[in-house]
Amino acid sequence: MVNTMFFDQLLSTLPDGNLLSVQVGLYWTAVVLDVDGETRCGLAGTLGDNSHPYTNQPPISEAGNLLKHSARDLAGLVNSEKTSEVSIGLAAVNALLPRLPDRWVDIHAEQVIARFGAGKNVALIGHFPFVPRLRPRVGNLWVLEQEPREGDLPAGLAPEMIPQADVLAITGATLINRTFDSLMALRRPGALTLLIGPSTPLSPLLFEYGVDIISGSIVEQPEAVLRGLSQGANFHQLRSMGIRLVSMAAHDLSVL
Repeated sequence: MVNTMFFDQLLSTLPDGNLLSVQVGLYWTAVVLDVDGETRCGLAGTLGDNSHPYTNQPPISEAGNLLKHSARDLAGLVNSEKTSEVSIGLAAVNALLPRLPDRWVDIHAEQVIARFGAGKNVALIGHFPFVPRLRPRVGNLWVLEQEPREGDLPAGLAPEMIPQADVLAITGATLINRTFDSLMALRRPGALTLLIGPSTPLSPLLFEYGVDIISGSIVEQPEAVLRGLSQGANFHQLRSMGIRLVSMAAHDLSVL
């Protein structure tokens, strides 16, 4: 599977670091670590299995003891069978990834989709806050969502809609819930493919797996972001606390 192959290949390239903090917030999970004297914070969406809080099967097996691990060991949770642990692992991956400022452009995913989706069919996996603004800027916008809101389509229609899309934008959360592979398999040849959202690893390795453009986030003010995250902040709030939105392209930054 692409999901497993990607993570195994990515994990083998990452440095190690000292874990400083793991926080699982209402909407976002954060891992803070030190890599060669640099403090880094990685984010991933908080996804869980919705089990009862009193169950004997905890969603995070070592809750309360995660800091005893190395940063790379924690990142290895991306291969866990427990979704909550995958969120933690992906946040650790995003913290460990080397910074590549020469490959980033300060462009929001909304702007990228609007540019390439003008007059085109766009399939967006996941309901993002920018949907109302984006809709009039593209030809057709099909938002596929597991919990559809007004104007969205149920995720089950993906096999029907995605093959019709000229532009496919997939939320990075699909790397957590293990739907990335199946969605990528539905693309028609030549469709422009984006992986977007704060969970998205800013790694050029994704380009080897069929992604054309990556849009993700960099935490520039870890202390403020962690404070907001621990108090239940959503991403709009966290962004104003110190998060930078960037995009990178497979071949030529000038396309952005």
